[in-house]
Amino acid sequence: MSFREDHLRQLPHLTPETAPAAALALFRYQAEHCRPYADYLAALGCQPEQVQRLEDIPFLPIEFFKTQDVRTDAADWEPQETFLSSGTTRQSRSQHQVRDPLLYRQHAARIFEQYYGPLSGWTVLALLPSYLEQGNSSLVAMVEHFAQVSGQWEPAFFLHDHAALVAALAQAKQDTSRKVLLLGVSYALLDFAAAYPGRPELQGLTVLETGGMKGRRREMIREELHAELQVAFGPAGIHSEYGMTELLGQAYSFGDGRFHAPPQLRVLLRDPSDPFSVSATRADGAINVIDLANVDSCAFIETKDLARLHPDGSFEVLGRLDNSDVRGCNQMV
Repeated sequence: MSFREDHLRQLPHLTPETAPAAALALFRYQAEHCRPYADYLAALGCQPEQVQRLEDIPFLPIEFFKTQDVRTDAADWEPQETFLSSGTTRQSRSQHQVRDPLLYRQHAARIFEQYYGPLSGWTVLALLPSYLEQGNSSLVAMVEHFAQVSGQWEPAFFLHDHAALVAALAQAKQDTSRKVLLLGVSYALLDFAAAYPGRPELQGLTVLETGGMKGRRREMIREELHAELQVAFGPAGIHSEYGMTELLGQAYSFGDGRFHAPPQLRVLLRDPSDPFSVSATRADGAINVIDLANVDSCAFIETKDLARLHPDGSFEVLGRLDNSDVRGCNQMV
């Protein structure tokens, strides 16, 4: 059995106790077999065999996905799918080359079901206009898969047709055996809420926001955004998703702004002014993320997000580092 096969066999069964050892093993493998990462480590003078703690792993700056072919064992496979990051027309887009599209979809579904229960108990509707228009979105692929697994009859996506979405919400709510999830990019949910304030069709849903404003509206802090959405969708907390094109895993917040990640996804914080000052106990800083599903690209990514880490492992996203792109999921300033 190859390293990749063994790692993927273990992946669904990892726990907080076993994930660190799997991460160190994957680090040593990718340090040898992911060429852009290996070159980066060599430039730093890092000797992978001497790295014994997660905090000592050098994380690959996320910008590499814009300029490099970040693939592990690149000679052994050709991409079956390419995800592109969202952003404005002035920005170059990151590319995540995917070896196994089904791996991403099934992994994302497992994470969702870990927190929300079986997808067969949900009707999933989505308001993601910019992602649909730009194309090659991992978020769109995830929602498509969720809707397929749920077995729902309703179409999942509504581009700009708010009236059709209101009708679909009303229809979905008639099936009392299912809960209704409305997943939307933040600016589109605000536009929808402003067009239909206080409508009964918008009550009693699970609303999951992601993606920020994409330059379409002014940026808001989370509390302001959620308060404005609650005027239309009711007093229940607004849920959030944290993910990005360069990752295959997601974290979820259930209304209080604190994201919870599965064992396969771990956040460590670094000093914003020193990318190599990482601590497992640091309370505030910039996010380094370990995504153990990223066996075919790079699992160790230095993002441009700022966060607060809580003792239970949950984290709050506080914003972006200065001059970083407005991109990714749930990146609010």
